[in-house]
Amino acid sequence: MKIDLPEVLAEVTAQFQRYEAALVSNDVAVLDELFRNAPHTLRYGIAENLYGYEAIMAFRAARSPVGLMRRTDKTVITTYGHDTAVASTLFYRDNAPGRVGRQMQTWVRFPEGWKIVAAHVSIIDEPKGQTA
Repeated sequence: MKIDLPEVLAEVTAQFQRYEAALVSNDVAVLDELFRNAPHTLRYGIAENLYGYEAIMAFRAARSPVGLMRRTDKTVITTYGHDTAVASTLFYRDNAPGRVGRQMQTWVRFPEGWKIVAAHVSIIDEPKGQTA
């Protein structure tokens, strides 16, 4: 298995950037498009555990569009072969000083394109000496 094939890494990086732009602009249609429409897709959020595409869609539709701006740091995208990738990033919000968010996504290539099949988001106190 080849890790980080340049063309595959470029594809997933572009999708990750689409996700990030959609997230901060609350483009729910794009966010919904990027998650795999399946009952076993999941997203563990800051205050919710979402099982299945329908639950993720409902969460996005009900989420407030206020305060979504953030900056990312230390983004790492690793591809495995031609059809699997993991994207990890730290994020910071101005309204949460001293806190750091962590986001991980598992991406899989399907006939309809790259989709997130699992995601995790959490926020912790910034570890000492690790500020962005």
